[in-house]
Amino acid sequence: MDGPAAARAEDAFRLVYAEAFAEPPYGETADDVAATFRRFRSQTRKGTFRAALACAEDGEPVGMAYGYPLGPNTGWWDQLTEPVPEEMRREDGRRTFGLMELAVRESWRRQGVARCLHETLLDGIEAERVLLNVHPDSKTASAAYRAWGYRKIGEARPWEGADLHEVMLLDVRPDQKSV
Repeated sequence: MDGPAAARAEDAFRLVYAEAFAEPPYGETADDVAATFRRFRSQTRKGTFRAALACAEDGEPVGMAYGYPLGPNTGWWDQLTEPVPEEMRREDGRRTFGLMELAVRESWRRQGVARCLHETLLDGIEAERVLLNVHPDSKTASAAYRAWGYRKIGEARPWEGADLHEVMLLDVRPDQKSV
């Protein structure tokens, strides 16, 4: 779905996010969720925003994913604890798709929902690569990303006071080599 469609489904995205990220190692509070969804409203207004929402047959939301291509002035690369080569940092609004969130509610995990959301979200993107942050104590998520072809390129604190996260990159267009 595009940004306006995702904005209309905000309650479903919020439900999945709040449940999934309340668990360890995240421990997000209602205030954390509110802050995330203030950003979500801004993000959905980007013309390049994409989202995927998985629902059960009865319409109950069970998983979600969203993101958008990183612009030339993204601060994502500035958060890394160790600098990466300038060529890796280069962004033009099309080169790198930033996977902002991917979550599945606990009772729906280990059924392929996350992989389906990931594939649906990235289907047809024109980016060369996908970038994400993952909490290193989220062993299941890290293992899934590695199984899908992501590789760790560094570590970052994505926001002030955040735990150190792994920064992972997936090359989606093998004809375009990332540094």
